[in-house]
Amino acid sequence: MEGVTRSAPPGEHDFDALFRDHAAEVFRTMYAFTAGRRGVAEEATAEAFARAIAHAERIRDPLPWIYRTAFRIATDELRRERRTPPEPGSSEQVPAGLGELIGALRRLSPHQRAAIVLRYEADLPVAEIASRMGTSAATVRVHLHRGRNRLRDLLGTEETDDA
Repeated sequence: MEGVTRSAPPGEHDFDALFRDHAAEVFRTMYAFTAGRRGVAEEATAEAFARAIAHAERIRDPLPWIYRTAFRIATDELRRERRTPPEPGSSEQVPAGLGELIGALRRLSPHQRAAIVLRYEADLPVAEIASRMGTSAATVRVHLHRGRNRLRDLLGTEETDDA
């Protein structure tokens, strides 16, 4: 992880380097987490970095903090979307061939979706997923197991990777 010093005291992080090195990764994760909602992913990413800068003096390990914050922001926005009908013509186009997968991801719980996205989109190990989600590795394994099972049920496919 370039640009991030995990042992730095709170407030002594290079947020410019952190943004350069990790913003695209955070965005991709949020894009997958929100099942292709570009606007929500962009907002969650930008707002998470802005909040990290605003709270720099209290943050010991900024990247996991940014991920947790971005997940919370995106989850709140997705909940808000469910309560408010979309404006005519505002729906986003789903990339070809991903419609069924996007629909299935939207039906997972936020924790399951986050674990699945971090594991299979960001290709992170369970321990790092746990750090970014602010939970234990055992809890991540449960979310991955339940999320894969739910996706298998929704998509009717066989799973070959038992990560």
